[in-house]
Amino acid sequence: MIISRYGIVATSHAQASVAGAQILARGGFAIDAAIAANAVLGVTEPMMNGMGGDLFAIYWEAKSGKLYGLNSSGWSPQGLTIEHLKAKGAVSMPDSVVDTITVPGAVAGWDALHERFGRLPWKELFQPAIFYAEQGYPIPEIIHAYWETSPDWIKGDPESRRVFLPHGKPPELGEVFRNPDLAKALRLVAQDGPSAFYQGEIAHAILSTSHAAGGTMSADDLARFSPEWVNPISTTYRDWTVYELPPNGQGMAALEMLNIMETSPASPDGPLSVTELHKKIEAMKLAYADLYRYNADPRFAKVPMNGLLSKKYARDRAERIDPSKANCEVAPGKPPASDTTYLSVVDREGNIVSLIQSNYDLFGSGITVRGMGFVLQSRGALFSLDPASPNVLAPRKRPFHTIIPAFMQRGDQHIGFGIMGGPNQPLAHAQFVSNVVDYGMNIQAALEEARFTVSPNHGCHIVIESRVNPDVLEKLSSMGHQFKVEREYSTAMGRGQAVMRDSKANINYGASDARADGSAELEPPPM
Repeated sequence: MIISRYGIVATSHAQASVAGAQILARGGFAIDAAIAANAVLGVTEPMMNGMGGDLFAIYWEAKSGKLYGLNSSGWSPQGLTIEHLKAKGAVSMPDSVVDTITVPGAVAGWDALHERFGRLPWKELFQPAIFYAEQGYPIPEIIHAYWETSPDWIKGDPESRRVFLPHGKPPELGEVFRNPDLAKALRLVAQDGPSAFYQGEIAHAILSTSHAAGGTMSADDLARFSPEWVNPISTTYRDWTVYELPPNGQGMAALEMLNIMETSPASPDGPLSVTELHKKIEAMKLAYADLYRYNADPRFAKVPMNGLLSKKYARDRAERIDPSKANCEVAPGKPPASDTTYLSVVDREGNIVSLIQSNYDLFGSGITVRGMGFVLQSRGALFSLDPASPNVLAPRKRPFHTIIPAFMQRGDQHIGFGIMGGPNQPLAHAQFVSNVVDYGMNIQAALEEARFTVSPNHGCHIVIESRVNPDVLEKLSSMGHQFKVEREYSTAMGRGQAVMRDSKANINYGASDARADGSAELEPPPM
């Protein structure tokens, strides 16, 4: 960990962390630093996030002790309907292309957070991002690896090829990459605020790009969008309280998984023991079965939140875990009625921001806004075309969302944390919480501990890091688990960040995942 009496910024890219720390040194609050760092990440990790994506945040106000949640995920265009897709021959939601594009919520989210909790002038927050977009930055290792896997995804769009495949291929490791079009877009947002994005020059470019590709986005879809302040949902795990955001995100799965895990004591043999891993894997399957059955935009569907998070329901679900055998076909229960980037910041006052922002898949829809240098997200790919699903596509509806920020506290200790990576996130959150609560790890050790995640094949298929003892894997395999073993620190497990505030001692702690190119950076001392 890094430890300081002053602020700390933890992100997945070192230059973004430094930019946020510089904002803190200029007198900015945690929100100011988070926006500045996020804007830089949109430049330095363009396949992961940017102005064309969505945003969620949890904010802990140290002075009042109050927790705030912001859902700035965009809705589907009014004209994007099941009938529209069926007329094109679709039988399910496509993975990319123009009909997966929903209204980007990131810029509106920045504005809502800054207006309520920011301190520095809006336009100052974007200067580091504008600098890196214009002057360039050398490509680091992990981002280079992601970029190398992306050409087939983006080469179908001429603008994406022009902007993100210089010389017809991804930039090399250490090559300086510049994006002057994105610098222009950032400067417009800095000067004119969110109106530039949702009604002004950038909006016109988004609409022109969408229409040229056969999309349904309208000026009204953009202009009418606004973020939603929401109350975080929570559960207790042992003697800690853990917070997530409510649907349409998947935070409820992390809380349900923790409730199921809590029904039995943590194994004294450690977090990577046979007993502990089996329990967590089986709890994950139960929580995910419920997630995919019930999660949706609560403005359109009734989500049985209280039932899903009740301790009694967790005990009922836990009874389905066979301690000696893997369950490969897990059905949802019946509760009683009732590619991404993550960053965390704590400032010298103790305010904490837990923020996550994403394009969904690598380079999102693969479609770059003409002349603006950023891709549009493909979050609409997570809608269903099944009329019986609560997540069925409808106009002006927010799709199922994978990205979730988190927060946990006990007494004087307050932790903002998150671990990105699609469906990996709820179970990665639960593993982090268990590492801290059950095994007494500090936040850096809890991030670095070997993890497992879900496999695209589902069922009993699990992806796990090679640091797990082979004897443990052999025993679990004999119980029916099927493992794909990845390298020691695999990006398949997500890339996490965390900050902690000890409000009694007025000391801050920061941690950054070894699975990313990032760092936790200290606010520089006053000069």
